[in-house]
Amino acid sequence: MSSRDGAGQDGLESRFEAEALPLLPGMYSAAYRLTRNASDAEDLVQETFLRAYRGFHQFEPGTNLKAWLYRILTNTFINSYRKKQREPQTISDDEVEEWYLYSKMSEEGMEPSAESTVLESLPDEDVQEALSSLPEQFRIAVLLADVEGFSYKEIAEITDVPIGTVMSRLHRGRKALEKRLWEVVRERGLVRD
Repeated sequence: MSSRDGAGQDGLESRFEAEALPLLPGMYSAAYRLTRNASDAEDLVQETFLRAYRGFHQFEPGTNLKAWLYRILTNTFINSYRKKQREPQTISDDEVEEWYLYSKMSEEGMEPSAESTVLESLPDEDVQEALSSLPEQFRIAVLLADVEGFSYKEIAEITDVPIGTVMSRLHRGRKALEKRLWEVVRERGLVRD
C-alpha cells in the first residue's frame, strides 16, 4: 500500500466521521422503531455503521448519505432480524378500513379538527407502541416517510421496491396505524363509544 493510498483511506475515515457519525442518533431511533428492543437496536446500528464504513469508498459524494445509510439499515434489519420472526405478520384489506379514524370520529359526532387534538394528547410511547405493532413492511414504510421524511422515490431506493409498492405499503400502514391509535384513544376514554 502506497502512502497515497493511506492518505486516501485517512480522507475516507475523516469524511465518514464528519458526515456519517452525526446521523447516528437518528439511525438509533429508526433502528429502535424497527426492532422494538434497545439491545437489538444497538446491534442493528453497530452492524449498519460497520457495513457503511466498509463500503464508504463506494458512496458517491454529493448524493444522499442519509438515504444510503437507511438503505443499509433497512437491508441489515430485513436480512438479520427478520429471521428471528417465526412467521410474517399480515393484515387483510378487511382489517384496514379506509379513513378508519376519521370515520369513527365522525360516527361519534366529533368535528374533523378533533382528530388532531385527540391524537396530540397521546403520549409518544403510545404512538411508538402503535407504530411498533404494525407488520414489518408497513412499519418500515411509515417510519421512512412520516418519521424520517423520505420521499416515495427515496423509500423505493432504500427498500428496493417499486414506488407503487411504497405508496401501497404507506397507505395501508397509515390506515393500520390510525386503527391502532383509535383503539388507544378509545381505551383511554378520550372519546365515548
